[in-house]
Amino acid sequence: MEIKITFPGRKKVDAEMDGYVIRTDQPVKYGGDASAPSPFDYFLASIGTCAGIYVLSFCEERKIPSEGISLVQRLEYGEKETGKKFIEKIVIEITVPPSFPEKYRKTLIKVADQCAVKKAIMNPPKFEVKTQVS
Repeated sequence: MEIKITFPGRKKVDAEMDGYVIRTDQPVKYGGDASAPSPFDYFLASIGTCAGIYVLSFCEERKIPSEGISLVQRLEYGEKETGKKFIEKIVIEITVPPSFPEKYRKTLIKVADQCAVKKAIMNPPKFEVKTQVS
């Protein structure tokens, strides 16, 4: 897979892949126009939306209506000895309606846990950054 990163102006950075353009920007306080989420915001959203697609697919396979099902992702922060804050825990809470089959409630947690984004974080790839003259 190849993703092309371009700079359309100011603090905007776009990612082009598979015919899509993912637009990013920075908040005004960091010199951006706040016209799109920041790259880190997309990263965080990818965790919850990834868990969400697993939950949705599980429900579809069992013909369980997805209306009334939602996921809320929360960040819990820790603080290093230097005073710098860091994300210590990401909590995903799945809310289901009373009509959701009780026998599947614990299974839903296991299903969301299969998220490919989470697995990539838990087993991080090696990174290599290099320059190329064109």
